[in-house]
Amino acid sequence: MITAGIIGGSGYTAGELIRLLVHHPRVTIDFVYSTTNAGNPIHKQHKDLLGELTLDFTNTVNPEVDVLFLCLGHGRSRSFLESHTFSETTKIIDLGNDFRLEKDQVFEGKKFIYGLPELYKEAINKASYIANPGCFATAIQLGLLPLASAKKLEDVVHINATTGSTGAGVVPGATTHFSWRDNNFSSYKVFNHQHLGEINQSLKALQEDFTAPLFFIPNRGNFSKGIYATMYTRFEGTEAAAKQLYMDYYKDEEFTVVSEEEIHLKQVVNTNKCVLHVCKKKGMLLITSVIDNLIKGASGQAIHNMNLMFGYPEKEGLELKAAAF
Repeated sequence: MITAGIIGGSGYTAGELIRLLVHHPRVTIDFVYSTTNAGNPIHKQHKDLLGELTLDFTNTVNPEVDVLFLCLGHGRSRSFLESHTFSETTKIIDLGNDFRLEKDQVFEGKKFIYGLPELYKEAINKASYIANPGCFATAIQLGLLPLASAKKLEDVVHINATTGSTGAGVVPGATTHFSWRDNNFSSYKVFNHQHLGEINQSLKALQEDFTAPLFFIPNRGNFSKGIYATMYTRFEGTEAAAKQLYMDYYKDEEFTVVSEEEIHLKQVVNTNKCVLHVCKKKGMLLITSVIDNLIKGASGQAIHNMNLMFGYPEKEGLELKAAAF
């Protein structure tokens, strides 16, 4: 058994992480750190965890835990690590955006590896420090990696992706409360979303000469969980060739699958899966990608990375089933 600590325990991402780790057969949760909830039972914040564990939130850390998950707001992980020291053997997985870009990945002599298992599995196996990808970035990269790997990204990529309200975090805001979000739909950060940096970084790692723009429109959906992303770009080959390309790229992956039929969100919500669909229309290759933003796009992917780092089976603690209806 390994011991785990969680920093920033009150948000949606941490709640999902706790739910998964409680049932992981090789992990014991040592502490869940939250300065705003210190001393309160965890189930007071994450009410579905009543009866699942008896831990209270704490404002102290155990520096000797085997693995540390950082679930802090974006930009806060670096400052937390600057003010807290952990054992040299403690593996760290950051679910924020502090270390995702190459220019930010070295911290106090430690190198953070970008934790997209479908791209960097070998490096993750050997890593002690992981920068977990963003949720939109995960869905979009998984839709485009096979093309970049085959050097077949030839033109502008148009991306439209819609996320559930949990993607905005647990603190209510003007565009997240029910009366605004329900029966509504909107876009934000058009062509300028922060995840574009890590997406471009990964694509260029596979296809160095790719310089065409990614025109990304992120949308807010009136549902709680999930990301539904569509991407289209010019493609010279046949639809059959494209499907085979995707099947071949993901044939050994545990969580990413290619569907022959059109796909929908309920196939993946509450799982660590990404399901893809590929078709060609009017000279354009259309790729659809669906994930659960809090699991495959955050906490589930973090546990997948943890399993790889400790040499555990990839599906350990992640054999989750989507709701049928």
